[in-house]
This record gives sequence, structure tokens and C-alpha cells, in this order.
Amino acid sequence: MSIALMFPGQGSQAVGMGRALAENFDAARQALEEIDAALGEKLTSIMWEGPAETLTLTENAQPALLAVSIAALRVLESEAGFDVKREATFVAGHSLGEYSALVAAGSLDPADAARLVRIRGRAMQQAVPVGVGAMAALLGLEFDAAAAIAAEAAQGQVCQAANDNGGSQVVVSGDKSAVERAVELAKVRGAKRAMMLTVSAPFHCALMQPAADAMAQALATTEVRAPKVPVVANVLARPISEPSEIVRCLITQVTGTVRWRESVAFMAQAGVTRFYEVGAGKVLSGLVKRIASGAAGIAVGTPEDIAAVKAARAA
Repeated sequence: MSIALMFPGQGSQAVGMGRALAENFDAARQALEEIDAALGEKLTSIMWEGPAETLTLTENAQPALLAVSIAALRVLESEAGFDVKREATFVAGHSLGEYSALVAAGSLDPADAARLVRIRGRAMQQAVPVGVGAMAALLGLEFDAAAAIAAEAAQGQVCQAANDNGGSQVVVSGDKSAVERAVELAKVRGAKRAMMLTVSAPFHCALMQPAADAMAQALATTEVRAPKVPVVANVLARPISEPSEIVRCLITQVTGTVRWRESVAFMAQAGVTRFYEVGAGKVLSGLVKRIASGAAGIAVGTPEDIAAVKAARAA
């Protein structure tokens, strides 16, 4: 049995996430306190008390999701006896989840990762004025068809395939009017559904270049170590191991496509049969089922999840 750890990205946040872990496990509470200390604020207050509008702000959602993933990972290690270095064949994260994956692999310290994703969230939010950019989900189209629609809809503006999530689910991103054209084109080109998304900025497209520049500056002063476990990078859909390559991929990722379908397929083809989704929600577990036939996506984000994993490992 080969196991990969995967870490969720923005969209998986919910008020209350991580609270049960902190109330039941010292390892989780300590991990969350470490993130609070690194940021110099009570991020946990926003996570547990909301309001949802405040938690959903990119600059809050990104470090909050990282915090819950690290907390869940620490509990997986302490309670279920999971040894990342010995047992994980790969680690990977969806968009900002890549920072959680790098913490799991030992490339980034948790405090540094928290500061980086706070910078990332703020920079992404500030890169494009509200209302200028947009994102849309195109469902029922293969990636190449969706990418071609985005390119056709651009008409001199920015419109790119931002997320190749798998299961014929592609998200496009760019200038609002161009994304709206892509939605209309998709409807007549055979998409099952094409809909605008409620997001605060057009992530993973060329409009995010100011944020990529900010991340280049932030990463230049951050220690990035060689991972102890292969990290499958979003923008390459293959493992990376050199610190300099990790930095390049984290910068490129801000404007580049999240190649999640290919990343999961790569891990499955390499023999991974169990994907532990470490952190908030079950979005990635659902995608695994659509991408890798026969592979299991297993949520690891609540005390009940931990108990189930512990029991399965003892069986």
C-alpha cells in the first residue's frame, strides 16, 4: 500500500474548522498556537468565531487553511503514529496547499509558511482591483477544450485555464469580461455547466504578476530546505527536490495553472492507492475518485477522521 498526503487550498475553509482537533489533541492546539504566534494575532479567533466573510478574505483564508492542515498533520503523527518521512510516497497541495505540503516534507518551517501565505494572500488580493477580474468553472469539458475556449475568449485581454481539477472540471481566470465570454462560449461548445464563481480575485492567471513579484521577494529571505519526501509541484505535475526549484515553482504557481488532475494521475501511476487529505474539508478526496480509478481519498481533518485512520492502521 502506497500513501500520498494531499493538502487543500482556498475554498475548503469553514467557520469552526480545526476547533475540534484543538479541543481534543494537544498536538493540534500547539500547532495552531505556533501559527498565531508567527502571525502575531489570534487567527484561531477568526477560524472559530468568524464571521464567514472575514474568514473567506484571501489574506485570512490562506493562513487559516495552512494552520488546520498542519494541526491535522501533527495529530496524524502523534495519534495514528504516521511517519511522513517513512510512509509517505509523495506529498502535494492544491494551490496554497503546496505550502502545507512543503511543511510536511520538512522544506519549510510552519512559522515561515504562515508568514509566506499571509503575504501571498494579501498580494493576490491587492494585485487586481475588485470587480476587474473574475473566475468561472467550466464543467464537462476536457482541459484542452477548456483552455482553447479561454484563449478564444481573451480577445486581447487575459483569460487562462487556472485550475485543471480533474473530472472534467476546469476553472478559467482573467479579466471579467473575457471570463464572461468564456462562459458563454463554453455553453455552446458542450459544457454541462459554465458558471461564474464568487471569488475576491482572479487567481492563477497573468493578472497576478504583482503577487508573483511579491512572493519572489518574500521567498528570497526564507530558508527553503530539500524535502524529505518528494513534493509534486502544481505547475509541473511531477516531483521537485532542489530548494531553488521549489522557490521557482512557488513563484510561477501564482500566475500558472494548477495541474491537479495530472498531479494526482502521476502519483496514482507511481503506485499510490491511498490519498490522505490532511486539513479542512473533503474537496480533494472527491476529485481523487474522479481522477484515479480504484484509489481512495481519505479525509483527515476531524477527531472522527483521525480515529478512523488509526483504526484502519491497526487492523
